[in-house]
Amino acid sequence: MNSTESNALIQSLCEGLRDYSAIEPNLYEKFHVNRGLRKSDGTGVVAGITKVCNVHGYVLNEGELEPIPGELIYRGYQITDLVKAVEKEHRFGYEEVAYLLLFGKLPNQTELAEFCQLLAESRVLPDGFVLDMIAKAPSNNIMNKLARSVLALYSYDPDCEDHSLENEVRIAISMIARLPVIMTSAYQVKRQHFDGDSLFMHPLRPEETNAQTILSLLRLDRQYTEDEAHLLDICMMLHAEHGGGNNSAFACRVLTSSGTDPYAAYAAAIGALKGFRHGGANLKVIEQLEFFKKNLKNPENEGEVADLIRKVMRREANDGTGLVYGMGHAVYTLSDPRAVLLKEKAFKLAEGKDIEADFRLLNTIETLTPQLLAEKSQRAAAKSVCANVDMYSGLVYRMLGIPEELFTPMFAVSRIAGWAAHRIEEVLTGGRIIRPAYKSIAKSTEYTALSGRD
Repeated sequence: MNSTESNALIQSLCEGLRDYSAIEPNLYEKFHVNRGLRKSDGTGVVAGITKVCNVHGYVLNEGELEPIPGELIYRGYQITDLVKAVEKEHRFGYEEVAYLLLFGKLPNQTELAEFCQLLAESRVLPDGFVLDMIAKAPSNNIMNKLARSVLALYSYDPDCEDHSLENEVRIAISMIARLPVIMTSAYQVKRQHFDGDSLFMHPLRPEETNAQTILSLLRLDRQYTEDEAHLLDICMMLHAEHGGGNNSAFACRVLTSSGTDPYAAYAAAIGALKGFRHGGANLKVIEQLEFFKKNLKNPENEGEVADLIRKVMRREANDGTGLVYGMGHAVYTLSDPRAVLLKEKAFKLAEGKDIEADFRLLNTIETLTPQLLAEKSQRAAAKSVCANVDMYSGLVYRMLGIPEELFTPMFAVSRIAGWAAHRIEEVLTGGRIIRPAYKSIAKSTEYTALSGRD
């Protein structure tokens, strides 16, 4: 069978598969199935209990959802307070947030210094790892390489199946420290192999934070300003955690509940985050921004921007999905605190630069979209749709010179702190394998011998 015949056969098999796999949407309502583990009012099905994080975007008032300004709370602390504190003291905060998420309390100066030293020592990859696991098998997709590399680290760890709390913490710290190095190494190899650029690898600097390490390893001259490093650090703080119900954290907890090793659980979380419905959304916002810039005569004209948004909503423009990327969230209604903080910081740094026009255009899209959604659906509730963190994160990364291939991986190297906190909590308190039920609607069929089938 040649390739043409093989492809034709596969196409034929897929046509039959679509017929056999089809499920009528009304059956979800008939059998009271919360599709996507979301209730009909948009709230999530409660699947667990956690102390790690709370994502708050509405209150129930006499049975009805009432929008409120969004809150993101790490171990009882508002993310806004954490970010404002490190800004005021002009220091880095991601390592402090990672400590908080892992151990449940804010560190004192000595504890934070010791934790940062432990991260620096853990940052070094095993001998030959970059050559054998990254350079010899280049990938055009850095997220896939991150997942593969995390799984590969299992083979380099003599205590990989030690399920003690101390070993879980050791591996968690090593993941927080190593993912930035794996990401930047995979990107440099990708540049050489797929883009034809020169390969350069810098030695690690133990005095650098995670944010500084990323900029230092990415740039040929290793130069970055303190403002750049602090902005990236804030991005990492905002992306570090988002509750146990988000898709990647839940994936990590599901695998953890089965009793598998931490490397498998973290690799699964990376795989979940890769999806365009989850971590890949920030890249979609950038693609959307370029579409708007190309198709607007005057991006400062709100009427012209509004007309184009309407076309996007009618599936007549952009990618035909009808989605305005960067708008809307499963929990947040009036505002996403991450988007508010990132927008405020980014606009200050972009002021007077060419990229300021791009931020203004995103701001216009953010302002107009809720009004236009309400106009389209004729529902006042549509005005509660707010910008999410993806609206501005991609453009912030672009301003920092982070290549687009790393937008979603940057999310992963930040979120590993939250994944680790959820895994450890599941190990300590879960006690049961996570196994939700599925309603089968397949009909009983009599077996037919092979010779008697059409």
